[in-house]
Amino acid sequence: MRKSEQKARAQSRAAAVPRATVETAISVEHLSLGVVGGDLILDEVSFQLRPGRILALVGESGSGKTTAALACMNHLRSGLELRGGTAELQEGASRFHRNAVDLLTLSERQMRRLRGGTIAYVPQDPALSLNGSLRVGEQIAEVLRAHEFGRNARDRDARVAEVLTEVGLPSDREYQRRFPHQLSGGQQQRIGIAMAFACRPAVIILDEPTTGLDVATQDLVLKTIYQLTTKHDVAGLYITHDLAVVAQVANDVAVMLHGRIVEDGPAEQVLTRPEHPYTRSLLAAVPDMQGARSMGGGPAVSPVVGVRAPWDDGRGGPGAERTGTEPAPDGAGPTPAEGGAAGFAVSARDRGEERQGTGAGGVVVGGRSTDEPVVAVRNVRLAYGPAVILDGVNLDLAAGQTTMLLGESGSGKTTLSRTVAGLIDEYTGEVLLDGTVLARSTRKRDNEQRRRIQYVFQSPFSSLNPRRSIGDSLQVPLEMSGELNRAQRRAAVADALDAVRLGRSYIDRRPGELSGGERQRAAVARALVNAPSVLVCDEITSALDVSVQASVIELLRELQHERNLAMLFVTHNIALARHISHKLAVLERGKLVDYGPTDTVLRNPQHAYTRSLLEHVPTLEGVG
Repeated sequence: MRKSEQKARAQSRAAAVPRATVETAISVEHLSLGVVGGDLILDEVSFQLRPGRILALVGESGSGKTTAALACMNHLRSGLELRGGTAELQEGASRFHRNAVDLLTLSERQMRRLRGGTIAYVPQDPALSLNGSLRVGEQIAEVLRAHEFGRNARDRDARVAEVLTEVGLPSDREYQRRFPHQLSGGQQQRIGIAMAFACRPAVIILDEPTTGLDVATQDLVLKTIYQLTTKHDVAGLYITHDLAVVAQVANDVAVMLHGRIVEDGPAEQVLTRPEHPYTRSLLAAVPDMQGARSMGGGPAVSPVVGVRAPWDDGRGGPGAERTGTEPAPDGAGPTPAEGGAAGFAVSARDRGEERQGTGAGGVVVGGRSTDEPVVAVRNVRLAYGPAVILDGVNLDLAAGQTTMLLGESGSGKTTLSRTVAGLIDEYTGEVLLDGTVLARSTRKRDNEQRRRIQYVFQSPFSSLNPRRSIGDSLQVPLEMSGELNRAQRRAAVADALDAVRLGRSYIDRRPGELSGGERQRAAVARALVNAPSVLVCDEITSALDVSVQASVIELLRELQHERNLAMLFVTHNIALARHISHKLAVLERGKLVDYGPTDTVLRNPQHAYTRSLLEHVPTLEGVG
């Protein structure tokens, strides 16, 4: 997003005053929830949702954000109980209640009248709100019928067309007859938003609705949310861990830690003059597009039982001894002063930017010359009928260096990465490993070639069996090679867990016992157990909160330095570029349109598509 546009939007948010009213739509006061017979999950949480304004509820995974938001709909997850507090829907906010009413006292039948009509919800994954067997126009109409919106079918049809136009989608009958699978991810998310706004609700709750979307689509969805909220005086609650997104859309911010709100206030104040150490650590972990500062902060709370963060007041609050954030193991890197845990932007020297070009020049990295790439992609093309997915791509992966593969959804990033790994074999062209042409399918490659190129999937559940222990899952690649006995395999697994800073104590745990960041580390360990030369990382940080993302990026950089790994890092998060990549490769509709050293591409992008992507990156710059 352009700085001028970002600043103008921030100023308009700060000055936003609802046209119709300045009264509160929902007031949450001293809300406390706990596990039945157990610990508190929310502790004295209070906030107000006001018409025409968006409150961002910010915090890491496990902080209680979604639990607090769902309480506004009187939806308590199984196993939780109300310990105290209220969530009042204020007078005039609903046509079903003339006076203020505590939502937490209403029956399920009474709440059904409010959910979707007065209080709407947009989930993180649009697939959760869309029925794959129903056409999208019918799904919006179904919401209108359920809440008796409009006098007749003609009114409802008109409203379907109107709300599709409001979210920036075609409103014609042909588009309404499409099924969800015929839409892109961004279009599906805007259909979900259209369903939420269809009945003109008083309150809308948005649960990380842009996670997993590319930057251009994310920017469009954020603009849609902001415009509809302010235009119709809707009170918005936006749940997120991404503070750069908060800077684009929120009027107010409340920061949660272990079930408590530790800081709140206007967005400009919280983002530019944070008072709480936890807020400052979250801001420090936000990737800096300009590379002016390091990506620091790391985990907020040590997972070690009995160890408190410096700002923990010692009350033993909700989740104070839970492993809800990423571990901060002893000796896991240099001190902040040395550029380690709290400072690990890739330096110009690390990126090899003292030379010009895309890899030549005889630079030595980790004791090995980068003249010859470990992996070379040559004129790779893939098409399904008339649809061209990859169009003559040429790419090099050098030892000890990371190439970041950028592009919007559908640009061919994952297809190219899977081609390198041998998971897709319908392509033409060549993929070479140390100058030797690889068989297209991994099944036809020999054990050594399979060992040397390893793939880390976006979801760790794609590589970790929830029914098997971490140790059993990590042994699978070793069992397939058949070169080690059982004791040797277990020792190799223990070494891999140590390498990713989890420790061998995790060997008998199951994936369900680990946090999201720990599961992703275990997935990296599974890829490392065979000591590969090349690591292909496919959107592995897309669903992680900012501090966990920072720790995973740091881990990958340390492993690359220790093992001289060549990495292909697939992502839509351009803001990470200066923190991990040496070279950038930008794909548009299967074509490589920009390719070169990271700093060169960011400072002087050659293609209009690259410049467009850079303009849409959400940042904290310009706030205030």
